[in-house]
Amino acid sequence: MATRKIKKVVLAYSGGLDTSVILKWLQENYGCEVITFTADIGQGEELEPARAKARKFGVKKIYIDDLKEEFVRDFVFPMFRANAIYEGEYLLGTSIARPLIAKRLIEIASETGADAIAHGATGKGNDQVRFELGAYALKPGIKVIAPWREWDLTSREKLLAYAEKHGIPVEMKRGKKSPYSMDANLLHISYEGGPLEDPWQEAEESMWRWTVAPEQAPDKPTYIELGFEQGDATTLNGRKLSPANLLAQLNKLGGANGIGRLDLVENRYVGMKSRGCYETPGGTILLKAHRAVESLTLDREVAHLKDEIMPRYAALIYNGYWFSPERRMLQQMIDHSQRHVNGVVRLKLYKGAVTVAGRKSPDSLFDATIATFEDDAGAYNQKDAEGFIKLNALRMRIAAKRRK
Repeated sequence: MATRKIKKVVLAYSGGLDTSVILKWLQENYGCEVITFTADIGQGEELEPARAKARKFGVKKIYIDDLKEEFVRDFVFPMFRANAIYEGEYLLGTSIARPLIAKRLIEIASETGADAIAHGATGKGNDQVRFELGAYALKPGIKVIAPWREWDLTSREKLLAYAEKHGIPVEMKRGKKSPYSMDANLLHISYEGGPLEDPWQEAEESMWRWTVAPEQAPDKPTYIELGFEQGDATTLNGRKLSPANLLAQLNKLGGANGIGRLDLVENRYVGMKSRGCYETPGGTILLKAHRAVESLTLDREVAHLKDEIMPRYAALIYNGYWFSPERRMLQQMIDHSQRHVNGVVRLKLYKGAVTVAGRKSPDSLFDATIATFEDDAGAYNQKDAEGFIKLNALRMRIAAKRRK
């Protein structure tokens, strides 16, 4: 099992079924000291139960770190500057949290002299790649323990049986039926497993936690204004908020209006398709607003180039390459494009939809005297379009003559 003696390991610990079982399993199978680390990135009620469970099993060093501001400021916001969406729909809520967790795992390992880290990602999923690529990028010699690739607890039913045998409490246990596998942070909450493993089966309404059903949302729309500075949202309805507080407020507003639900079959990096459901109310609003202010302030070719590289950038995050040189290079280019992405966007939230109702910017490139359908007083010479069109048609005209 172990290639060398492990004396101390830092476990990425949520307090859920998988990592609670892993905590006990590490103690039994590696005979090492386990340090638990729980990242407070917006999951709220999961934190104190995690502390209690860790104490119950003799953990002496328990890290529960408030990383909400760092998460939004240094990970979520840079990603949204790129308008990153994976496979046309997914706002990368789980993906973007993993590099921050990996970073803090390595920091704690260095602080405590631990010679290994451990995580609860399965051998079938993306998170094992994200955690480990991040860890190796930051500390190349670190030992990584991935129990799902070692043990024989190969189903959630076996995990539940192990938990029952060792007195490990499990949230949302429903008899012998497995609970959903969930991951929550300030950007989103995800659901996998159980009934969702049938792509034809509609997600049950009781599963959703953050959003009301769009048909149950208020009949009157909600209007909000988001202010941006250099590509990052900084104000909500004229009030300056920290990154984490702003996203939290957007989550409440979006959730109350039925915004941000997604049911997706995605392509995992390891090669299989998986079905997941996501709630990303604040992120859905933020993306719409950011693109609106960019529409005023970005040069056409810069905007189009950003859209071209966005899928590559999104795939890098999805696949776990946040700390890679290519992601850093793309980030520098994206951040450079955001210098003049300043302004205010007015949005209408109504029954699951986000609509741009207005936008303005001191750095706007929109010129009404040129764009108008009325008399432009000579600001634009329409005769110039004739030569422009003929030159752009030249290659097609030549090809058409040859075909004849």
